[in-house]
Amino acid sequence: MALGILCSACGVTRKLPQNEYLLQRVKIESDKQAPKEERITATTLEEYVRQTPNKRFLGTNFYVWSYNLANPAKDNWWNNLKRKIGEEPVLLNDALTEKSAQNLKTYMDSRGYYSSTVEYSVDTTRRRKRAYVTYRTTQNEPYRIKSIAYDFRDTQLAPVIEADSAASLLKVGGIFDITALDKERQRIASYLNNRGYYNFSINNIEYRVDTLGGNREASIRVIVKRNITGYDERGRAIMDNNRVFRITEIEVMPEYDPSAERESMRRKMVDTTYYQGLNIITEGRPNVRPAVLRSTIPLTPNTLYNASQLERTYSEIMSLGYFKSARITFEELPRGVTDSLTVNYAGEGRTAYSPRRFDEIKEGYMRCQILCSPTLKQGFNVELEGSTTSSFYGASATVGYQNRNLFRGAETFNASVTFGYEYMKAPNTSKRNANELGAAVGLEFPRFILPFRVSTRKINMPRTRVDVSFNYQDRPYYRRDLSRATWTYSWRSLNGRYSYQVRPIDINWINVGYMDNDFFNSLKNEYLRQSYRSQAIVGLSGSYTYNNQNKNIGGNATLLRINFESAGNLLNLVGAALANKTSEGYYNLLGVRYSQYVRGDVSLSRKIVLGEKSAVAGRIFAGCGVPYNNSSALPFDRLFYVGGSNSMRGWSPRTLGPGNTPAEDTPYPVQMGDMRLEGNVEFRFPVWGMFHGATFVDVGNVWYLGRDKSQVPADGVFHFDKFYKQLGFNSGLGLRIDITFVILRLDWGIQLHNPNRPEGQRWIHDFRWKNTALNFGVGYPF
Repeated sequence: MALGILCSACGVTRKLPQNEYLLQRVKIESDKQAPKEERITATTLEEYVRQTPNKRFLGTNFYVWSYNLANPAKDNWWNNLKRKIGEEPVLLNDALTEKSAQNLKTYMDSRGYYSSTVEYSVDTTRRRKRAYVTYRTTQNEPYRIKSIAYDFRDTQLAPVIEADSAASLLKVGGIFDITALDKERQRIASYLNNRGYYNFSINNIEYRVDTLGGNREASIRVIVKRNITGYDERGRAIMDNNRVFRITEIEVMPEYDPSAERESMRRKMVDTTYYQGLNIITEGRPNVRPAVLRSTIPLTPNTLYNASQLERTYSEIMSLGYFKSARITFEELPRGVTDSLTVNYAGEGRTAYSPRRFDEIKEGYMRCQILCSPTLKQGFNVELEGSTTSSFYGASATVGYQNRNLFRGAETFNASVTFGYEYMKAPNTSKRNANELGAAVGLEFPRFILPFRVSTRKINMPRTRVDVSFNYQDRPYYRRDLSRATWTYSWRSLNGRYSYQVRPIDINWINVGYMDNDFFNSLKNEYLRQSYRSQAIVGLSGSYTYNNQNKNIGGNATLLRINFESAGNLLNLVGAALANKTSEGYYNLLGVRYSQYVRGDVSLSRKIVLGEKSAVAGRIFAGCGVPYNNSSALPFDRLFYVGGSNSMRGWSPRTLGPGNTPAEDTPYPVQMGDMRLEGNVEFRFPVWGMFHGATFVDVGNVWYLGRDKSQVPADGVFHFDKFYKQLGFNSGLGLRIDITFVILRLDWGIQLHNPNRPEGQRWIHDFRWKNTALNFGVGYPF
């Protein structure tokens, strides 16, 4: 059937009228003679072409074929479905081809290449009834900036703008680029908006350009205009110098109803609480304590207007999680006696001495109103999750409760109960069912809870979170319960790209209540046997994240994650001083051996956009953990493993490695190690509508660190001179379903090199289902 579809898709031109051609391909050849740093790429020029060919599937015109299957004379669901799946054929249009060439020329002109040329050719002889269009661009020599002069109609702005001239995007000798001129206007306007000039916009700047001097040179005059304050009785504009505006008062309405008129809300809310520069207007006692609002809002009275602080205020308010919307407005106050402000031309916009020069700049005043609409205080949610691999089916359900603003401090209280079930598909086991029951409570404060005062003005979203959880696991061959308590501080940088988490308290109590003797005895690895024992983990942990996705929305992005964890060091100091070792040579905490180790990992991901919906993404991961002193092995939950939906997708979780160690014949997968190295690359592309595809390659493995050979197999120990021979390889295909708020993912991985197979059989040449894995996930793998 698939072969028939592909063959039919090749005959999509049979019904075309005479002298009509299907637009098969459009190619843009950029100017290879232009310097690489000045070259206008074909990708940049593509958006100015008026006609683009139909989408293709597996190299065929499948979508056109599907559209042509519909009967034009019938309007029913079956024919409409064919039209919806397919695409109407894009036929060669000579007028649009000519217009596209003009568009390319116009764009290159705007980039300063006024001597550029565009030629195009149409080939209709390569294949029957198909057209291949090629555009060839030649940039030639660009016009360059000969001189830059400023004409300050508002003379008081001259020293302010000149103080920042080093940051100008316009340089003498640079290409005369219209887009650069527009960006420079935006830069100057933003610069002034952050220094009190509330009414200044890009419309206050215009350019006069003289190119009559010849020699492909342009002289630019930047005109900085005065502000229009009104019109006289004859309709003539009244001009005045641009003013800096000072915020005289800040009104906060934390219970604002956007459906009601603001004035009626003000009449209803008759209670005003003044707190450190904020006039908090409410009906009765404020729902949110004034101190919390003050720590959230960085704006203060008697300071100059600053657009960047405005954006930060909005971000801080919404990050509380208590308000569903926020709006910040300004009201210019009537002008009275003209006041003035002494401005330092370094541009800080505050009173200061400068030995260079002072001007008296007119100052205006305005009132700031912050209108916040609270969301529902309490809420419930239910989450259902399903997963499958080649070894497991799994399902879980979570019921959660949330209370916002629990103690009038915009705190968020969360409680949840989770039940999970897992069915093992392994053929060599009689025990297949696994159950899990968990409960968790957490309380988040929108500030740092510390015994001393810390300024948070230079950071964003300071948070303190306390979590307590209990999890009971009934696995086929063991039962255990895990208790955890953490105290976490988190914050972000002002630009939002850097995130930090520090957990000074991170306590885990692992109690193994039952262990199947046959399963335990089947573990020939003494190191793994140690990791299955009851343990206490008391330590601290932290993480650092860099993410520039918000800066480049829809573009290239980089994500860096670093995690670190240390456990048992403080307990070891106390134990060495106050307690005696057991007969086995270690210390206990409340009768349970505590773990002592350090562990860290680094993950670096990069996405490179190739088209509107296609991209190449890659990731490099490295992690390592070292037990010492009171521990001879890392705890089971701190060991590294590969496989699954976000790792080596040709394997199920914990079924690859360590090193070349032959896979143990155990009913439950336990292939883990002290360290992990992994690399992933995938190509993402659109298929149809919400459906997207991917092809991927994964490489990686886990290893033990060098230690007592009686504990771990020699083939599983990491060595620099042979680790690359022990890497597992897989490739595969993926399907992604983008339903706007979440991405559902199904990846089918195929093993290419399995280092755990006998030597000589590790490269897999014959396809078998057992050498594949089907993994379901939510979101992208990296």
